[in-house]
Amino acid sequence: MSDWSSPPAVTVEREGHVLLMGLNRPNKRNAVTKQLLTELAQAYGKLESDESLWCGVLFAHGQHFTGGLDLADVGADLAAGTFELPAGARDPWRLDDPWTKPVVAAAHGWVMTLGIELLLAADIVIASADARFKQMENRRGIYPFGGASFRFPQTAGWGNAMRWILTGDEFDADEAYRIGLVQEIAPDPTAALATARAIAATIAERCAPLGVQTTLASAHRARLSGEQAAIEQLRPDIARLLRTADGVEGMRSFIERRDAVFTGN
Repeated sequence: MSDWSSPPAVTVEREGHVLLMGLNRPNKRNAVTKQLLTELAQAYGKLESDESLWCGVLFAHGQHFTGGLDLADVGADLAAGTFELPAGARDPWRLDDPWTKPVVAAAHGWVMTLGIELLLAADIVIASADARFKQMENRRGIYPFGGASFRFPQTAGWGNAMRWILTGDEFDADEAYRIGLVQEIAPDPTAALATARAIAATIAERCAPLGVQTTLASAHRARLSGEQAAIEQLRPDIARLLRTADGVEGMRSFIERRDAVFTGN
């Protein structure tokens, strides 16, 4: 997916309508380099642009999700404001709305700085019981620039977010679950990934893609423009969906008391 001569920093694999995206610098605790960032952005671009992909899973190879940013590799570009993504790539921290495909993330081991922000940008997060979280940018003379400054308070509440952002203290999977950063705790990394894949498969195999995309659009519309903007679009959206092939199939499956077979049309 890239021109880098070294092994891929992100593995990409299809499972039906699901795209599996794996951070792949295990010997370096999956620290985020320019190569990893570029390849991850290309993977997210593929997920968003390929109409046959209906859900993504983000995970990591090795003992840790990520140790955060590799400042020695990326720092100069960030300071100069010169790092740009290639054509067709999408910001993996999903700061470039709109997004239409859901992402389920599985995290384990160290989940540091930008790793937390990858989870905040996902739609559903499963954490292994061994996961340890640290939003420690303020201890490095910078601040969270991948969305945590506003997404963390939205997700966890102001006090909970500031407790961890401002101090840079470490917290565990139980605390991440308590404040809503993760939706479920699995006993180990293998189980966390299996759960994330099962959830993604449920979305991709049992739910209408256009319905899922419209649900996400409605939720984001309310978040960005307020509930009234979302309310005004509800009836036009449902009328549009009922006229699609999947809308007709959904109604027919209800009447015939069987599982629907959706095509994304």
